[in-house]
Amino acid sequence: MIKLFTDSTCDLSKDLLERYDISVIPLYIQLGDKSFKDGIELLPNQIYEWANENKKTPKTSSPDLASVISALSEFDNEGTEIIYTGISESMSSTISVIRLAAEELKYAKVYAIDSMNLSTGIGLQLLRMGKLREEGLSAQEIVNRITADRCKVKAGFVVDTLEYLYRGGRCNAVTALFASALKIKPEIAVTDGHMVVARKFRGNIHSVIEKYVNGLKEEISKADEEHIFITHSGGVEDIAEEIKSQIEAMGYFKEIHITTAGGVIASHCGPKTLGVLFYSK
Repeated sequence: MIKLFTDSTCDLSKDLLERYDISVIPLYIQLGDKSFKDGIELLPNQIYEWANENKKTPKTSSPDLASVISALSEFDNEGTEIIYTGISESMSSTISVIRLAAEELKYAKVYAIDSMNLSTGIGLQLLRMGKLREEGLSAQEIVNRITADRCKVKAGFVVDTLEYLYRGGRCNAVTALFASALKIKPEIAVTDGHMVVARKFRGNIHSVIEKYVNGLKEEISKADEEHIFITHSGGVEDIAEEIKSQIEAMGYFKEIHITTAGGVIASHCGPKTLGVLFYSK
């Protein structure tokens, strides 16, 4: 038996998690002196309200060791192998906690993969794992395939405001002020496990997202056709539906998913962030 695990930054819907039998370990979000489990005890809108009221970005942290041990120990029986992938190791210590929990349990059949990604960039890898498991591949074969192909995951997001990234220490004050004054909306891409600025757009978020998606059309037309995600952090639901309709008209993808970012991603990117994520061939 092969069991799939991830963390709450994967941003997969409940339906997809259930369909592929994926268990989620929540990260933590701290609002002031109170800590909440991501995806369980806190919604993005509550995060935005707190952040705007306090002029701060919430702190986020990896799951505690005891919780991970408890989650993994349910499957600590002969014949069950666990494959975990979650938020990039360069962005979080979560994968280190998974490895430590496996050591504490003396559970040799835990494979912890660095996704080198975030949000549904992780989700794409999980769905591919689920498909490979259905095809009968062994855990080690799945790990090898996913690791070899993780560089093919195309993950990027257009960010409406740099305020949240600035508050969280991921960009400086001058950059945030400059971007705000010129109405610049950057595309944040994930490259080798790190977030980098890929392109810069000007205008309101609706026109910017349209430019962003138009710039991806050639890549999308050559993508792996199994899954494509439109993932957003709230406030752009209408645009997400428009993009889905455009992609559906291509008649290319087997499944087109709209998902909402969880609390950890929302904490750092802020509202009206949207990305289109897919595997290249």
